[in-house]
Amino acid sequence: MFERIKAARKRLEGYANVTPVMTSRTLNRWLDADVYFKCENLQRIGAFKFRGAFNSMSRLSKAEKDRGVITYSSGNHAQAVALVGRMLNIHTTIVMPNNAPVTKRAATEDYGAVIVEYDPESSTREAVSENLQAKNGLTMIPPFDHPDVIAGQGTAALEMFDQVGRVDTLLVPCGGGGLLSGSAIAAKHVDPNCRVIGVEPELADDATKSFYTKRLHRINNPRTIADGTRTPSLGKITFPLVLEYVDGMKTVSEAAIIEAVKFFFYRMKLVVEPSGALGLASLLTRAVDPKGRIGIIISGGNIDAATMTMILNA
Repeated sequence: MFERIKAARKRLEGYANVTPVMTSRTLNRWLDADVYFKCENLQRIGAFKFRGAFNSMSRLSKAEKDRGVITYSSGNHAQAVALVGRMLNIHTTIVMPNNAPVTKRAATEDYGAVIVEYDPESSTREAVSENLQAKNGLTMIPPFDHPDVIAGQGTAALEMFDQVGRVDTLLVPCGGGGLLSGSAIAAKHVDPNCRVIGVEPELADDATKSFYTKRLHRINNPRTIADGTRTPSLGKITFPLVLEYVDGMKTVSEAAIIEAVKFFFYRMKLVVEPSGALGLASLLTRAVDPKGRIGIIISGGNIDAATMTMILNA
């Protein structure tokens, strides 16, 4: 899989942003550690998801591109697939929940995708997508459980190591595990001594339970503010990769996520969505011991004005 990640990095050259790594002297002083933030909130479409979408869709055959693609997503993967579809002239259909963030849905529509809405209380996105896929002959580009998607996401961590050198601990948000597994594979091949820790909300701790019990757990429609982590479970591909390459899983409260988003906004002048703030939340609460050189992947920055207003007023 590491060879796939290296190939993905070459494929993304000239298309994906080489996102910056930022630091905070204030945070480093508080923690007595060196923390490096990989700012995928400044990636195209405002999230790391562009990497996996471009890598997977650019590898489709002409026949697959001509038939069009379909995916399911609450927002960031939806935007990524829609944008790549526009770039590569591929028709895209996106299955989105009716409670998806307004900003993410609007951007997805602006990129030219056809959106099919569903009610997560009465159906599953997988069922709706598979029905449409079979009916229309579309190619599925899943949000995380696909080797080319995972490889694309892993380029974020690989790029970070190029920028900062040694990292003792790498903290990665976890929803379906695409970013976490890809990042862990990259990290372990660059530096086997780097500890990779996935971070989830307490209200969406399916991956944490799965990791420690070695049995796949599922949580449907978790009520967390971190909408990018509402994926019900790890995937058939990502679950074994997480077990093999990840060193630990941690969870953080909703209050901790809110404080991390506020820190980014007020102290670092960064707009970070709740899912992207999980790594910082784990340090601020000491769920992860802040020691040495710590890398954190900020997964995205797509947040509704109403949600940000609520957070800043909290």
